[in-house]
Order: sequence, then structure tokens, then C-alpha cells
Amino acid sequence: MTTESLYLMGAHEIRVRLGGISRQRVYQITRHKDFPTPVARLAAGDVWLADDVEAWIKQKRPHEYDVE
Repeated sequence: MTTESLYLMGAHEIRVRLGGISRQRVYQITRHKDFPTPVARLAAGDVWLADDVEAWIKQKRPHEYDVE
């Protein structure tokens, strides 16, 4: 049996990834029409594929793209 890992980000992870921006700012960013669509809506909030969020950051905020 093969198992594929699925990496997800919630609002908190996006907040941390973007340098500790406010919850309100995360809400504004994730509601933009050019932000990736959430893959699920949970009671705790929306979740996105981490790869989609990273691609958005690389395209829209290249100064914050962390190349390691």
C-alpha cells in the first residue's frame, strides 16, 4: 500500500509563513479572488494545499519567498 502525504495550511500557518501578520490581514488575503481556493472548510476554518499557498506567495509576494 502506498501512502501519499498531503500538506495543508490553515490561517495560522499562513500567518506564520507571511511573517506573523495579523489574523485580520490573513482573512483579507485569503478572501482575494486570486488566492487559492480552500480544499476543505472545517469547523476550525478553511484549509489550503500548502503547495498552492507557496505558489501564490512565490508569485504575489516574491520578497517573502523563503528559498532554502
